[in-house]
Amino acid sequence: MLITGCAEQTPDDIAQGSLIVDTHIDTPYRIKTQLDESGTFEDIALNTSYDFDYSRAISGGLNVPFFSIYIPAETEENGTSFKLANELIDLMNKIIEANPDKFFLIDTSTYLGNLPGQNLVGIAYGMENGAALEGNLKNVSYFYERGIRYITLTHAKSNQISDSSYDENKQWGGLSDFGKALIPEMNKVGIMVDVSHVSDAAFFQAIDISNTPVIASHSSLRHFTPDWERNVSDLMMEALADKGGVLQVNFGTAFLTNLNDKSKGYNPSTYIHAQVSDVVDHIDRVVELVGIDHVGIGSDYDGVGDTLPNGLKDVSSYPNLIAELQKRGYSTIEIQKILGGNFARVWREVEEYARNN
Repeated sequence: MLITGCAEQTPDDIAQGSLIVDTHIDTPYRIKTQLDESGTFEDIALNTSYDFDYSRAISGGLNVPFFSIYIPAETEENGTSFKLANELIDLMNKIIEANPDKFFLIDTSTYLGNLPGQNLVGIAYGMENGAALEGNLKNVSYFYERGIRYITLTHAKSNQISDSSYDENKQWGGLSDFGKALIPEMNKVGIMVDVSHVSDAAFFQAIDISNTPVIASHSSLRHFTPDWERNVSDLMMEALADKGGVLQVNFGTAFLTNLNDKSKGYNPSTYIHAQVSDVVDHIDRVVELVGIDHVGIGSDYDGVGDTLPNGLKDVSSYPNLIAELQKRGYSTIEIQKILGGNFARVWREVEEYARNN
């Protein structure tokens, strides 16, 4: 880790010397979509048109991208969720194994502090949509063994685990009975509970049931996007922090501002992008509400298309975020907490609980 207390570090110095963990990057599904459509895909060990590749990750100081094992909602209906999760993991494992000088699979917090400066990217897996569990608690251990370290309980539709913030059908009033049993099982195994995408009721129930801190892997604050349930209200943020959890701020413009509110005459052809300052506005508000220990970054790179803020277009851009944090008066130690330290703490606590229970 970076040694602080001497001359002020530049944004690049901090990026290269600090642990950076981005908890939501959707490159695997983008790769698979390209593979299915054309029979080939761009090599992330080289330069690509994606938001993530090795060279830009190294340039930006990214140490641990949590690659999303994304399971679209319709796969629960057609019975392909479990199959798709395994295909995505297999695909990424092959890429990692083919490039041992650039990538390795990281499935424990043990190595986090040693990553800065190594020119290695530790790829971790988070499952976006627990539909792949197929309602079977035994699959929690199965996917843990496959490297999954957090599970986003649902996605765009209410599933067998939880109601979704995007779905008007709130069939469970929060979590289903299976969902309520699932969370202690995830605690026991050592998989983090992710409450991004869930309904408000499910959010509070998950936090109440969990024996460990909970994460929102790629969400922002509803304060800046009133009435949008996908983001987190102040009350929800306080509950998340009271449990020791972290909000990982999403970089998508729609998550950050109301610049393109359709109710205000938004025209898709004149889409307005947020700025780096908008991301830091969300960080500032979390700090104001609950303190510095409960916020991080979950960009949603390769998942939100051309909606990323100016100055944060890909994984080489973290120094721009650091520069804005410095401009706002954050110390290097505080910036390091935001970049990865806070999330690393939660990961360690989840692992420790699993070891002891």
